[in-house]
Amino acid sequence: MKVPDVTTDNAKLRIVRAATELFRKQGVRRTSPDEIIEASGTGKGQFYHFFKNKGGLVHEVLRYHLDRIENGTFPVNFDVDSWEALQSWFDAQIELQRRYSKTRACPIGTIGNDVTEQDELIRKDVALIFDVITRKLGNFFRKEKAAGRLAKGADEEALATLCVSAMQGAMLLCKVARTTRPAEQAARATLAHIQSFRVGS
Repeated sequence: MKVPDVTTDNAKLRIVRAATELFRKQGVRRTSPDEIIEASGTGKGQFYHFFKNKGGLVHEVLRYHLDRIENGTFPVNFDVDSWEALQSWFDAQIELQRRYSKTRACPIGTIGNDVTEQDELIRKDVALIFDVITRKLGNFFRKEKAAGRLAKGADEEALATLCVSAMQGAMLLCKVARTTRPAEQAARATLAHIQSFRVGS
């Protein structure tokens, strides 16, 4: 049996993690390969062995985010299974804003903001991640409706989309205003709207 090259695997992961941090901090376009190489403690040879160009690295960073969302290691848990967990979903994003001193928006949204007409593959990667997030939240609303705890007229997909859209916009406002107030207000308003569809609460 072939023994995995741990050093090589670690080098690639270090590059991806360093890029993830730098992309979130300053955006894709303002981050150079040299900055990523320095931050990851790797070399140019290793960088270009794993990634033909920065676009290939962006794809890997988005894949890294998606894997963490799917396996539950992303800083925010998207597998909501109760109304309390939905509240926690909003609270976790507000807490992240506090942790980063209100200087960073969503890491996925930050990459999405940098997408141009020439970045079709990256656009599709970002769209896929938001589709997965929306589907996960939508699953909760669908289960609640099936259990009779959500009004029959409620649109589960629209409610999930509202949650994602509200917090994406709120995180950008937090970054610009340097306060968590926009996220707190968006969370309260969104939850109040969604709660209006609850049955027997």
